Amino acid sequence: MRKRATLTAVTVVALALITGGVLLLVLLQASLIATTETVAKNKAADVAALINSQDVSEAAQSMADTARSGQFVQIISPQGAVVASSERSIRTTPLSDSRPGPGKTMVDSVSSLQSIGDTDTFLIVASGVNTEQGTYTVVVASTVQVQTDSVTTVAWFLLGATPLLLLVVGSAVWFLVGRSLRQVERIRDQVDHIDASRLSERVEVPATHDEIHRLALTMNSMLNKLQTSDAEQRRFVSDASHELRSPLATISAGLEIATADPSGDTWRALQDMLSGETARMRYLVDELLTLAKANDGGIHITFQDVDLDDVLATEIRRLRPLTTHTISASLVPARVTGDAQRLGQVLRNVLDNANRHARSTIAIELTSGPDGVRVVIDNNGDLVPAADRERIFERFVRLDQSRSRESGGSGLGLAIAASIMSAHHGSLTASQAPSGDCRFELHLPAGAVE
Repeated sequence: MRKRATLTAVTVVALALITGGVLLLVLLQASLIATTETVAKNKAADVAALINSQDVSEAAQSMADTARSGQFVQIISPQGAVVASSERSIRTTPLSDSRPGPGKTMVDSVSSLQSIGDTDTFLIVASGVNTEQGTYTVVVASTVQVQTDSVTTVAWFLLGATPLLLLVVGSAVWFLVGRSLRQVERIRDQVDHIDASRLSERVEVPATHDEIHRLALTMNSMLNKLQTSDAEQRRFVSDASHELRSPLATISAGLEIATADPSGDTWRALQDMLSGETARMRYLVDELLTLAKANDGGIHITFQDVDLDDVLATEIRRLRPLTTHTISASLVPARVTGDAQRLGQVLRNVLDNANRHARSTIAIELTSGPDGVRVVIDNNGDLVPAADRERIFERFVRLDQSRSRESGGSGLGLAIAASIMSAHHGSLTASQAPSGDCRFELHLPAGAVE
């Protein structure tokens, strides 16, 4: 990356310098030539004005008085002879064959003036002047060699300065990129040494408030998530092992006892107990698999139109024969988009939880509004403490530690219900009803989609 960045910067700067240098030289050359041409035209106009206002001799005298280096001026008669010149060396041969008409001006460029042995490049301006004797021609020849030399000097200066400038740019980019990459390499090295046993470590955040600063914050945020995920994974494995150990121990002990009795009477006596423990272990495994899929986003949700009131009514009918509590229900027609089987699983888990903790009554209400569908399930059992109203939806959480595992549930039902509601873009919360009862509230947004 350091080499690529340096090479890219040097290439871009080199292209910019070449383009800018060529453009500068072209503009400089054009500007200098235009200035020389303007000066030559002004000189020709001044001489022509003297010829018109006075005569050729006065113009010749002015030419001699105002002669300047690098500029030659001639007055050519209508017959083509040189009648006046700014210098002796050009008195015999006309500098140009151009003969413009009265008031006209012609501009030409020649590589040298062979008549005077000068090899410089000259710009020649010829202007026609009308007099009583005929049309005279004023010729002004100005050298442009100085301008050409100036452009050449600038070109050589640019050519010589460009490598030095590219060297400076390359060195600066190499140093700055290297300095930035050293911080990235430091962060990479720190992260590389963090393994599963050192997830509590964090990378050093530089106080630069730039991309490197944000990278370090992002890495620390990722490490926080990894540490949290690792802790949850370890707790999940520990809790699952703990939950499965009891039925496995019971089944193992029962099999050993039954095997020791050749009559088979012990097996028949333990059969119901062992079947119950097997069913309990199967239930735990199924619940753990469901929860693992939900956490990994692998739980299958089939989104379609669902009459939630029918699903809830079915779960209430299932619960009535299984409980001694009084169940009251107020349902209105409500249609949502979701998975009928999974939503039924949510309602079943919440209703079973209410049935386990209620003292005598369970109240169910289903309402529908512009913001979505709301299911409220109240029971007159103990309230969920405010500090535990989020923790209760975690795996294997039982607030009443005195309950047996058989009566207190597996601690997975509410966690599964919350995960399924999240997959439906809804929510499941615990709170206190205005009547003082324990309340669980389910909310599905209007028009929930996949």
